[in-house]
Amino acid sequence: MDLFGNTPNWESNLAPILEKYSRKKHPLAYQNRYQLMVMVLLSAQDSDANINSLASLLFQNFPSIESLSVAKKTALIPYIANVKNVETKANWLLEIAKTISKNENIPLTMEGLTALKGIGRKSANVILREANQPAVGIIVDLLQYMTKSIFH
Repeated sequence: MDLFGNTPNWESNLAPILEKYSRKKHPLAYQNRYQLMVMVLLSAQDSDANINSLASLLFQNFPSIESLSVAKKTALIPYIANVKNVETKANWLLEIAKTISKNENIPLTMEGLTALKGIGRKSANVILREANQPAVGIIVDLLQYMTKSIFH
């Protein structure tokens, strides 16, 4: 193995993989940017299957960030009770909803997303990618993400 030889052309080497998988939908069954953001936040350290299973009832009761912004934590918790770290995530969701207040105010930049409680760079990259915005960097768990995208 020549460590100091020619640098590989990563763009051309990755092109076939990107072509094959770039249009694969994320395994979270979201319908809009609001749902995507909520589901990505809830899915941290949890399974996409668990989040998908509770999403329908959650979004029937909180169909927009506006409805979530006026919700009490005690009203939200029953819909996300099976989510890991439910108390923390409920607090984050309610704080985000109050901060943003309208669906159209959901940021579509790395800086805007990571300024929100509970949204780190990894979650922000997922949201940006799914919203057809340029992601910043590479998803850290790329192998896990690709496996989920391919087999689900």
